[in-house]
Amino acid sequence: MTSQFDPTNASAQGTTGATTTASAAISAAVSDTFNASKRRSDAIRADLPVHPEKYTMLTGDRPTGRLHLGHYFGSILNRVAMQNQGVKTYVLIADYQVITDRDTTEHIQDNVYNMVLDYLASGIDPRKTPIFTHSAIPEANQLMLPFLSLVSEAELQRNPTVKAEMEASGHALTGLLLTYPVHQACDILFCKGNIVPVGKDQLPHIELTRTIARRFNERYARVFPEPEGVLSDAIEIPGLDGRKMSKSYGNAISLGASAEETAKLIKKTKTDSERFITFDKDNRPGVSALLTTAALCSGRNEVDIAQEIGNGGSGALKAYVTQCVNSFLEPYRQRRAQLAQQRDYVFDVLHDGNATMRALAEDTLGEVCEAMHMVYKR
Repeated sequence: MTSQFDPTNASAQGTTGATTTASAAISAAVSDTFNASKRRSDAIRADLPVHPEKYTMLTGDRPTGRLHLGHYFGSILNRVAMQNQGVKTYVLIADYQVITDRDTTEHIQDNVYNMVLDYLASGIDPRKTPIFTHSAIPEANQLMLPFLSLVSEAELQRNPTVKAEMEASGHALTGLLLTYPVHQACDILFCKGNIVPVGKDQLPHIELTRTIARRFNERYARVFPEPEGVLSDAIEIPGLDGRKMSKSYGNAISLGASAEETAKLIKKTKTDSERFITFDKDNRPGVSALLTTAALCSGRNEVDIAQEIGNGGSGALKAYVTQCVNSFLEPYRQRRAQLAQQRDYVFDVLHDGNATMRALAEDTLGEVCEAMHMVYKR
């Protein structure tokens, strides 16, 4: 699907030279936008330890399966650190967003419960950080209506993340998937979030959220901050096969897996026929992924680990990775097992978080209705 302005179709509008010029101009504009976002992100990251009270962070995950080591090192550790610094933090379990590209919600209750367990075991403190679900906050979702009036079809269609999600899922472009970035804007803005931890590929979502906030403030009254994306410097976390760690690839080590399940998963990982262990992501993705997993869990360097194993081969490598992962996760597993014995408490955490966030959403929706002159009193 193409947007109203798509550089790949520019040849229909002019000469090859014009196409090249247009593409270069677009690339330059994208680069300028990223550089500006990067400068703002760097300034915020420098200020966070000094003035954490200035910031409100919204972050979260879709409950499409179990959280894994990629989530832990890629985002959860950072959330806990910000929470402990004194940043006001909110963690969203994006249950409505499951149906952007899934045909069933059969396992969603179990996934949500296990997600809360994982958050708590990882160090998310519900006394500081409410944990909540989309479906429990109707007032936040109601913001979709005024927000949709502030964006054009072209702006939605040219969002690169929407295109990537559509291609990955194999689904047709549904109305919900098309408006996915607007739904994310509702998530961020209903709680007046002003920072969102993101990777570079998520910046278009943040830019659209900033646009929606700015247009609403200009058209009606100033209600919303213009949030900033705080770019993560986390290293790429590979799955056991060298690809990105993902539930859908089956290459992830679940945080809730037992020591035995983890050992079995690592043991059946494919490496290669070369016995001597080296770190080479391009030519030895399986071996290198295992080395990176061991490095993350042990705090060591991949090259040092490879040199230590040397001619021990993949068997010795897998044994070392298993030891590192299980040792690293042991305290986490103990906390998780204790929490699992307190099922009522886990659900109380979610219910309390939902109540807190719904009250906040009611206040924000009230401000929106006031700004739009849609409060009717006798």
